[in-house]
Amino acid sequence: MATPVIMPRQGQSVESCIIAEWKKKKGDTVEIGDVLFSYETDKASFEETAKVGGTMLEVFFEEGDDVPCLLNVCVIGTPGEDCSEFNPNGGDAAPAEEAPAAAAPVAAPVVTAEVTKSESSDGKVAISPRAKNLAERACADLSQAAPTGPHGRIIERDVEKLIAEGKTTTYAASGATAGNGTGIGGRTTTADAEAPATASAAAAAPEMDYEDVKLTNIRKVIAKSMHASLSGMAQLTLNTSFDATAIMAYRKILKNNGEAMGMEKVTLNDMILFAVSRVILNHKDLNAHFLDDKMRIFNNVHLGVATDTERGLMVPTVFNANKLSLKEISDQTKNVCGMCRTGSCSPDLLKDGTFTVTNLGSLGIESFTPVINPPQTAILGVDTVTTKVREVNGNITTYPAMGLSLTFDHRAVDGAPAARFLKELCTALENFTMLLGK
Repeated sequence: MATPVIMPRQGQSVESCIIAEWKKKKGDTVEIGDVLFSYETDKASFEETAKVGGTMLEVFFEEGDDVPCLLNVCVIGTPGEDCSEFNPNGGDAAPAEEAPAAAAPVAAPVVTAEVTKSESSDGKVAISPRAKNLAERACADLSQAAPTGPHGRIIERDVEKLIAEGKTTTYAASGATAGNGTGIGGRTTTADAEAPATASAAAAAPEMDYEDVKLTNIRKVIAKSMHASLSGMAQLTLNTSFDATAIMAYRKILKNNGEAMGMEKVTLNDMILFAVSRVILNHKDLNAHFLDDKMRIFNNVHLGVATDTERGLMVPTVFNANKLSLKEISDQTKNVCGMCRTGSCSPDLLKDGTFTVTNLGSLGIESFTPVINPPQTAILGVDTVTTKVREVNGNITTYPAMGLSLTFDHRAVDGAPAARFLKELCTALENFTMLLGK
């Protein structure tokens, strides 16, 4: 019995996902538990596994396609079984054993381009719309393309390979038989087209000294968010530092004696998150969203924790942090940050933060200007620990100082209230054990 596989919904706010890579292709044998394809939202990536075994009868979308959630993306069943009823566009899907010349998946409309290599009977080769647009922009020489798409179709990665190899052509020579061109960037010119084939073959494409790397979906989201933040807000950063003796001493106690309570892995950053969750409610304009015509002030603290991952910056949320103990904040932070690093974090955990903390202290940064995550009104940067000197009763002494960098939206908060928040936060951190007793 043919069984359709739908695009899963990852979180209530997600409407579509992008297919990153097909692990199984049409005609492949599928076992229960096999990974069928990987896909991503704008902030996380996932893998879809097979719930039934059989043969991959049909694939309706290509890699890179943005597919609405709950829409059929492929069908698993018995070879020869009709699966046209599951086609999301209502077209006729071909049985799995039909020849490769059968119609391509209808969800990605096929256009054709005039080429001179691997031609069909009508002198045309199938090419996806995305590939055709890229080829036209870059003047890629499609006659040298090696199709890797379904049914011998040229897809975007085939055109990208042509561009990387310098197999491009000038507009005037686009209809000519191509070789390794003598034009700029290795393009085929009209002179190359008129020259003997042996001369064209002898011209070697120049070696590229750079690599074009396509932006990932999450990098596009980060770029859009950061640009909107800096172009749409009046951002200002205040820098200060506090005596870190108390939190460093408490961290040492927990590391040596906290195993019985499960607190041996509590970090300095966890302590700062705890202090922020208690202090910021006294400065509600900083625990807020600045909207078009109003300020939305929150009664609870939903802390965004900036996290570095292989895919880029992600900001999971620790909800209701003001109601959590130090251990609970530590555990939840490690949990959501860990899911971000493995690409398994639900999109629902990547939104609705009211204030964000970002820590570059472990990288030795002494001061920086963090960028606000809109529509929040502020973000706190945590800096590294440095040794400073001060005078105590006439004597010069040293102490460990940790820097804090607060960026705030001056449309929503003035400088003095922002400074008062920093001052109270520093006092709380310098007397951390007293803060725990409140």
